[in-house]
Amino acid sequence: MMTKQLMIVCMVGLSTAAWAIEPGPSSAAQQGTESWMQLQIRGVAASTHLQTASAAEREMAMQRWLNSFNYPIPEFFDQDSAGEITSGK
Repeated sequence: MMTKQLMIVCMVGLSTAAWAIEPGPSSAAQQGTESWMQLQIRGVAASTHLQTASAAEREMAMQRWLNSFNYPIPEFFDQDSAGEITSGK
């Protein structure tokens, strides 16, 4: 009985947490990200050419990823150093 009550409390808590966020993008950066995500979901910008990687290429990519952990994450990022998102229009 206690497990059932706990599950109900968790389900109610999870469902109300979603209400705290307004629907839709809240900033230009988030809107740009959402646009790219939708392109990926729909497959609109997908390549018609099958892209493969050789074993050597996969190994180099894995090594590059592993090496990325050798650098410290800065406490702050320079906000002005970012690029701009442009529409395809």
